[in-house]
Amino acid sequence: MSNIVIFASGGGSNAKNIVSYFKNNDRIVVAGICTNNPSSGVVALALQNNITRLVFTKTDLEEGVVVDKFLTEVNADLIVLAGFLLKFPERILGDFNQKVINLHPALLPKFGGKGMYGMRVHEAVIEEQEALSGITVHYVNEKYDDGAIIAQFTCDIQANDSPEHLQNKIKALEGLHFPSTIEALISKTNSKS
Repeated sequence: MSNIVIFASGGGSNAKNIVSYFKNNDRIVVAGICTNNPSSGVVALALQNNITRLVFTKTDLEEGVVVDKFLTEVNADLIVLAGFLLKFPERILGDFNQKVINLHPALLPKFGGKGMYGMRVHEAVIEEQEALSGITVHYVNEKYDDGAIIAQFTCDIQANDSPEHLQNKIKALEGLHFPSTIEALISKTNSKS
């Protein structure tokens, strides 16, 4: 069995999709949900689904004791960043080499980096008059949005699309593709071991 731990900072729409997708899966389980935001929607999501949760501070993440202990206790195999806004520590990246992934709401390498999240990304894409946008699932390294790309999925942008309309298209792609990409990645990894 593979244990996923989700890190999220916001409302938790992607975390909710992941939890729902793997709810009755006997090979892959969401073993933990972690957040740096005590009022995040993922706290309630964890409670509703009886998932072990951890609320931590930025200092907890940087120092490592609390977060590292949690990852060990839930026997984490894959860490999924789903709307997590803090930089992930190199210490954990070293311990979980090629086992930390992120979802970015644009087609990397464009429109990535520090400060490029949420509506900021969609505004930048529209401002640049791109013909396509999409989502990127990628490995996390020591730089924001710089790790090797695992998968990308695209959507067309119409001339009259607003950033809000583009955000809705991106959310649809996320719901459709992020959980299945996680499953495919775990299956591929398990078949190699």
